[in-house]
Amino acid sequence: MLLSGGMLAYPALSLVGVAQYSTGAGAIAGYAIAAVFACCYVLAVLYADRSTPSRRWLLLTVMTALFIAQLPFAREFAFFLATVVVCYAALFHRRHAVAIVAAGALSAILLPLAVRPWHSGPAWFQAVALVFTAMAVSAFAEIAAANFALLEARAEVARLASEAERTRIARDLHDLLGHSLTVITVKSGLARRLAATDPARSLQEITEVEGLSRQALTEVRAAVSGYREVTLGSELARGRELLRASGIVADLPKATDQVPAAHQELFGWVVREGLTNVVRHARADHCTVTLSALEVEIRDNGVGGTAGAGNGLTGLRERVAAAGGTVAAGPLSPHGWRLLVSLKPPTGKAT
Repeated sequence: MLLSGGMLAYPALSLVGVAQYSTGAGAIAGYAIAAVFACCYVLAVLYADRSTPSRRWLLLTVMTALFIAQLPFAREFAFFLATVVVCYAALFHRRHAVAIVAAGALSAILLPLAVRPWHSGPAWFQAVALVFTAMAVSAFAEIAAANFALLEARAEVARLASEAERTRIARDLHDLLGHSLTVITVKSGLARRLAATDPARSLQEITEVEGLSRQALTEVRAAVSGYREVTLGSELARGRELLRASGIVADLPKATDQVPAAHQELFGWVVREGLTNVVRHARADHCTVTLSALEVEIRDNGVGGTAGAGNGLTGLRERVAAAGGTVAAGPLSPHGWRLLVSLKPPTGKAT
């Protein structure tokens, strides 16, 4: 806006020519033309961003006509109005900006020579002012466009970051609550069945349910705040207890040394999701987890029904894809289900 307001100095400068070359009615006409030109320019600035091309062309045509009308009253000083016209036209027609500026500068140089009654030489000052003003306006427009694009890019980055954070929280809450609530449900059912025959064992199970509930609350808070810790060893221990409470024979690794530290958390999420799905969907009585440096496999001998856990597998695929790995999940023959997560070996190394 500062540069746009500064351009109003050019209609004022044309008044110097009116005062120098015109008197009486001519001077009044010259002053009136400059005033109307200034009003048209203000309208052009105000409607620059939201006006239609036809309105811009109309304002440009009117300002051009006012510049031409000012020539008899201000002579070479009328080219200060041409400077405004040229800058406005070049700003909205950048493909022809060089030609527009060149035509304006040449007119300022040649027209005073062609109109002999003016008895003046080329309007070098007006021509130079026109060229340098057009260059300044063009540079300012480029800076403004770059700043606007930067603001839009920052807003888009912020939107994408917010969306990614919402996705992360939704995925983590599904993984965390899906596992924890499944364990709580299974152990609560076990405690109910044991209440009549083994009250001590039932009390033990309910106590563990309370502990699991507190732990789930802590994990949810950690997920929302972005700080949560999942380890392969802890998930295998939890999974062993979950399978035991569900009456499923667990064949789980007792050590995780073969898995690199960089993959421990990811494999922990895989074990959590896979074992939760076995308990919730498979109706199996046996489950096996196999580990290697780059793979984790979970098999069960159930009915092959873990395909119902679509959201969990979708979130797991996102985690694995972010680590450059793949997820294979499907039924086994003659029955059962397999979840296999494979990571790529480091560059230059074989599996």
